[in-house]
Amino acid sequence: MSDSPVLALLKDLISRRSITPHDEGCQPLLISRLEKLGFECEVMVFEDTTNLWARRGTEKPLFCFAGHTDVVPTGPEENWTYPPFEPTVVDGFLFGRGTADMKSGIAAFIIALEQFIKTHQDHQGSIALLITSDEEGPFINGTVRVIETLEARNEKIDYCIVGEPSSTDHVGDTIKNGRRGSLTADLTINGVQGHVAYPHMVENPIHACIEPLTELSQMEWDKGNEYFPPTSFQVTNFNAGTGAGNVVPGEAQIQFNFRYSTELTAEMIVARVVAILQKHALNYQIKWTYNGSPFITQPGSLTNAVSEAIFSVNGLTTELSTSGGTSDARFIAPTGAQVVELGPGNKTIHKVNESVKIADLEELVHIHRLTLEKLLCQSH
Repeated sequence: MSDSPVLALLKDLISRRSITPHDEGCQPLLISRLEKLGFECEVMVFEDTTNLWARRGTEKPLFCFAGHTDVVPTGPEENWTYPPFEPTVVDGFLFGRGTADMKSGIAAFIIALEQFIKTHQDHQGSIALLITSDEEGPFINGTVRVIETLEARNEKIDYCIVGEPSSTDHVGDTIKNGRRGSLTADLTINGVQGHVAYPHMVENPIHACIEPLTELSQMEWDKGNEYFPPTSFQVTNFNAGTGAGNVVPGEAQIQFNFRYSTELTAEMIVARVVAILQKHALNYQIKWTYNGSPFITQPGSLTNAVSEAIFSVNGLTTELSTSGGTSDARFIAPTGAQVVELGPGNKTIHKVNESVKIADLEELVHIHRLTLEKLLCQSH
């Protein structure tokens, strides 16, 4: 029996070794299909990253599917049961790197569009795709640069579905209508190196950091709100020492991250951290990396359309969630767009033997097509 259209396209995408920031021909494959549907395709290359902006129509509202063709590294390939770039079907699942995160989302977008446009040539509004090859990497030359380009020419997205794997047990049981902000600090505490037998001649940076780190870890940053859990602080890396048991190190390097709610801004967090460090009279340097602001799409026309489509396809009442890490939705939402993330299950993402349930692919195509019909085929 031949593969369904969505499975065949996904297999083609999986067979391309598109490890960040490489696209490996994925976007040209998409362009060849989109141009047949009447899309104008604009390739935007920024440094080492290839991006695609494809649009059909000029009217509002503008509905956009967003996603990425790049995947994370496989790790040792001998640990995989099946070669990660040779798509393999076993017991109703497709195995391969990128099956869940997120080439299945892109394949579902394309097949849903082919089905939708075949029966709705004269749909209302416009449809676009924003595809990047730099979501899993530094994320500096991908979606954020495309959005800057669109903003500069006042090309505004109204509705956007990001195809990230949002589901837990069954496709559509959870969609993301927001994400927490992410802020990382690289802190260096300076001391004076010396022999442990002469404590009066050293300044131990490990000792110096214990109290401020304890205070930071025990602080209640906020209480969260109806959409977000309380802000969290986590130390992610701690490096100090010379390797010798009789030497006090000259510095300690600590990295920590905040996942924060809309109750705070990055500036508020920075000010509170600096106040604590200064209170403890530390000799330090700190570098901040701003990874994205928190955002929320209030329940409305997009969440309603997606939720109704999911219920129509599989009878599930979807849960709106802001849990998990960050995604490129954080670059799209600040433009004023309504944004949700909807995709397959996320249990195997970034893992060895990443896989997706094939039946979920078919449901995802159906859900996307119904969502398009609800937003672009009725009076507003």
